[in-house]
Parts: sequence; structure tokens; C-alpha cells
Amino acid sequence: METRYLATTDSPAGPLHVAVTGDGRLCGVWFGVVTPPAEVEASVRRHGRTPVWDADRTAQVTTQIAEYNDRHRTAFEIELAIEGGDWEQRVWQALLTIPYGETRSYGQIATLLGDSSKARAVGWANAANPIPLVIPCHRVIGANRNLTGFGGGIDAKIQLLAHEGAMLPGFG
Repeated sequence: METRYLATTDSPAGPLHVAVTGDGRLCGVWFGVVTPPAEVEASVRRHGRTPVWDADRTAQVTTQIAEYNDRHRTAFEIELAIEGGDWEQRVWQALLTIPYGETRSYGQIATLLGDSSKARAVGWANAANPIPLVIPCHRVIGANRNLTGFGGGIDAKIQLLAHEGAMLPGFG
């Protein structure tokens, strides 16, 4: 059984739990406010892997998140190991193109991917993102600039966007 190495680190939206593969690729991020450590371990086990808490094995990821927290990093340089279908992978790659401090609508992402009618499908793929923050699903908002659902909770989305200086409806 493969091992997933876990650690907890701070973020502008509270604690994050991160998971990396044996070769150090980031494969999971959970918001600690929503998902306690025992649930992270259970999720890793459900995927047939062994969870091991190891700050040394996750140091590259936690260091880059700390740099993001301190506003010394606006883009992550972490190798990713993400599992998902073709559409999800395409959406997640598109999310990686959204610059720090900016937002895009679900429709804009769908248009970027070649089908403006797939805004809802973008939303589903966004919700399935296993690596929030690093794959910046928090930067996707409604077409009317309203904040929409977020796996870490709307407060976390607001905190991350505010941290990045993104203009938020009713917040600036």
C-alpha cells in the first residue's frame, strides 16, 4: 500500500492539512476548519493509501504555503499528483492560469475551455478539486461577481481572496 505523508500548516483561511506522495508531489489539501485530521486520515485510507504524519516529507509544500501566507509567493512551484477525469483535469489546468489577486467566473473558464455552455460543469470540477489553494479554485466566482460555494466554506474563500487583494463584492 502506498504511503501519503501528511502535515498541518497555517493559511490565511486557517489550518490546512496537506498530503504528498512518496516522491513529494502534492496530492491533497483539506481545510482544517472543515476537515479534522482523523477525517483526512480516513480519506487517505479510503483511497487505499496509508497516512503518515511527517513534517519533513511535506516541508517543500508547507514552506511554499508559508511564503504565500507572508505574501512572498504569488505562484506555487510544487509538482502535483492529481487524479481526476479528463474534464476535471482540463478545468484544474485552467484554474492554474488565473493570476494571483484576480478572479474569473465559471462561464469565463468554460469559454476558455471552448464551450461557454459548460459553466455548471466547470463548477462541478471546481468543487472536486483535491488541491484547493494551490489549484486556486477560490478565485472562481459567479458571473454576477457573487461568491459561490467553496469546500473550505465561504469565509475561507473571502479570507483567501482578501489576502490576495482581489476585489470582492461588498468588500472593497
